[in-house]
Amino acid sequence: MNVLAGHMSIVGPRPEREHFVAELAQKIPYFRQRHIVKPGLTGWAQINYRYGASFEDSVQKLQYDLYYIKNQSVLFDLSILFNTVKIVILRKGT
Repeated sequence: MNVLAGHMSIVGPRPEREHFVAELAQKIPYFRQRHIVKPGLTGWAQINYRYGASFEDSVQKLQYDLYYIKNQSVLFDLSILFNTVKIVILRKGT
């Protein structure tokens, strides 16, 4: 519903709970940069990195998010969507 309402995109950095955003933004330089674009249902970090629960995982996923923001394009989004579908169908996700 958030995609239809325009609050989210299909592709983009996954949204993070506000509590964690405030905490991580204090510890990780450029963490708030990931909010330059709308959050998405799937993203570059989701198809390239496992589910992250630690501080180190957040740092690594931020690198993927910043790469996505810097290189964002329709073709890149289509590639992410294709790979997301492939991961779901082949049950390769975590």
